Amino acid sequence: MAPATHEESSVDVLVVGGGLAGLAAATYAARRGASVTLLEKGRDLGGRASTQTRDGFSLNQGAHALYRSGIGHQVLRELGVKPEGGVPSLSGGYAIAGGDKHTFPGGFLSLLSTSLLPWSAKMDVARILATLPRLDTRPYERASVSESIAALTKSDEARDLLHALVRLSTYGNDPERQSGGDALAQLQLAFDASVLYVHGGWSTIVEGLRQTANEAGVEIRAGDRVDSVDVAPSGIEAHASSRTIHAGAVVFATGPREAAELTTGDVSETLRGWASEAAPAHAACLDVCLDELPVPRATFALGVDQPIYLSVHSAVSRLAPEGKSLVHCMKYLGPCPSGDPGADERELEAAMDLLQPGWRAAVTHTRFLPKMLVTHGLPLASAGGVGGRPGPSVSRARNVFVAGDWVGPEGMLADASLASGRRAGSLAAAARIAAKAA
Repeated sequence: MAPATHEESSVDVLVVGGGLAGLAAATYAARRGASVTLLEKGRDLGGRASTQTRDGFSLNQGAHALYRSGIGHQVLRELGVKPEGGVPSLSGGYAIAGGDKHTFPGGFLSLLSTSLLPWSAKMDVARILATLPRLDTRPYERASVSESIAALTKSDEARDLLHALVRLSTYGNDPERQSGGDALAQLQLAFDASVLYVHGGWSTIVEGLRQTANEAGVEIRAGDRVDSVDVAPSGIEAHASSRTIHAGAVVFATGPREAAELTTGDVSETLRGWASEAAPAHAACLDVCLDELPVPRATFALGVDQPIYLSVHSAVSRLAPEGKSLVHCMKYLGPCPSGDPGADERELEAAMDLLQPGWRAAVTHTRFLPKMLVTHGLPLASAGGVGGRPGPSVSRARNVFVAGDWVGPEGMLADASLASGRRAGSLAAAARIAAKAA
């Protein structure tokens, strides 16, 4: 029972979590006529979409990219949020293999000239890239990434490159469990319209969503932790640090484990089951702020025989002061990370030595995130890919919904967060309005 000193209030829909999914869910619910309160335990909104500013550098939580033809971009446009930024190019990039850098085969001419691949593998890659845009990915949804790539390729070298491209586009490094169909569909998105590196960092998207939510009438309370949520057919009672809230419906815009820990009974059992089946992905991230870029034309590198990625995001996006540079380096951690963050950091620094020799003398700041959560759950082949993900409805409770990058049949990463937020908010509002009309 909540302390007697707490305030009490009533609302149609309560949203727990103020990241992309929560802000989207809250706004869609409010736009459909529901009264909505959003509670976020952190001081700031955004979660992993937040941006830290340091001496004019805008540091996202790792290397973020918005897929321009993804469903997340569509949801943002529906909400009136229009991110601005730059589109990176693979031209002039490098592939890292065998301890050396090679011309990245990002186009026909670079594919012909690169030292990365023998001639037979070049023909294999050319065939794959030519057929990828019209490839029907559905037959591969229940096949793993490894199985799917093996079926599409004829050479080991082409296979390694395709694995690297999947890591790049999905941020996942779990090829034996990850759905090959969804990975290939994500590759199609990348080659269709590329991605956007957002000016000022992803906090600009969060701020746009916050403004949109406010305009829709959502009450947003940051720094207000939810301690427990009691679910009953007659309604929801949530106990937070500042108040007790009675709601007709609740949207958990959190990870499945966190949502399960807030509830009891059948709802908690369902959520714990989903949490146990989820396959989270992590990455080690090194952000490097430089007074100058030693090799200005070397703005991208992708590891082929090691799961690493480097990109100078400030080359196309306003993330650094004039004349300075911000480099995002990532190592895509596997399902069982080594547990040696120091080794991961040194591996990324060695890749920087290869791509940008002399960078250490130009460093202004560095930030290392040893095990950043990329997603609460990769789409799994065993579940049939995104079509087998849980939610947004929780079957054992007609007034409980979930949203996040692990939820629903649409998209991956931020795309999934925004798409499931749209669906969960709309369903929660409809459920509450129907209950009030009954």
